[in-house]
Amino acid sequence: MSLLPTRTSLSTHLRSSSSASLGVFLPAGLMAPHAERRTIDVLAESGTDLLEIGVPHRAPVLDGPVITSAYHEALGRGTRVRDVVDTVSHAASRASVVVMAYWESVARYGTRLFARDMKSAGAAGVMVVDLPDSVAGTWAAMLTKTGLSSPRLVPPHTADNELDEVCASASGWLYAPAAHEPTGYQGPVDLEGLARSVRRLRRASPLPVVSGIGISTPALARSVAPLVDGVMVGSPIVGALTSAGREAAAALVADFATAVSAPAEDSAHE
Repeated sequence: MSLLPTRTSLSTHLRSSSSASLGVFLPAGLMAPHAERRTIDVLAESGTDLLEIGVPHRAPVLDGPVITSAYHEALGRGTRVRDVVDTVSHAASRASVVVMAYWESVARYGTRLFARDMKSAGAAGVMVVDLPDSVAGTWAAMLTKTGLSSPRLVPPHTADNELDEVCASASGWLYAPAAHEPTGYQGPVDLEGLARSVRRLRRASPLPVVSGIGISTPALARSVAPLVDGVMVGSPIVGALTSAGREAAAALVADFATAVSAPAEDSAHE
């Protein structure tokens, strides 16, 4: 697995393979530091191309019960942004890392300090899932200056004029949700609707497109993978980790990795 230290290489890596990359989400601070480092090692060895490290937040409005509970557990352990930096530092030694955060956490820590510290820790980018439109441009410029990418979440209902603005402030990738629900959704996914969303994003921007939210099983990941450049999985892995332990989570990662590894055949990927 190659490290992705710059915004250019992040996009290049996602475009370079004939199959989709697998991203795995892990909330920082969910366990003691030594156990967390071992968990990161095992997940990275199980087929993970990209680690998404989540900054714990007290009110993660876009997240479902699995990740919300994990964030609250991490906060209860005293996890703060400075601790997340340590997690990112170790994760970046094992795989490429994008930090996932809510804007309140970034602003409270200090935007420049947040970007500087995550870059110093080895992150390739920072994706703020609820990034306010009013700060998107200045935030993207700051990350670019720091040497980080700025992936953007793009809901399918985004209007055309808004889509242009989102794409202008994005780098690294565009994130097309597979389901219009909080993370951890386990219901059916409208694959035709997702394919339309992905095609729309590809027309609007040359950036790679990844998808997550609602990709609850390896079988579903296999169906989504031909449409996109990357498949992101969070709640299934976090749920396995918290309910059954590290080895069970690693086995599930391996199953997802196998599912997305077949070469893409759908024209939406072209």
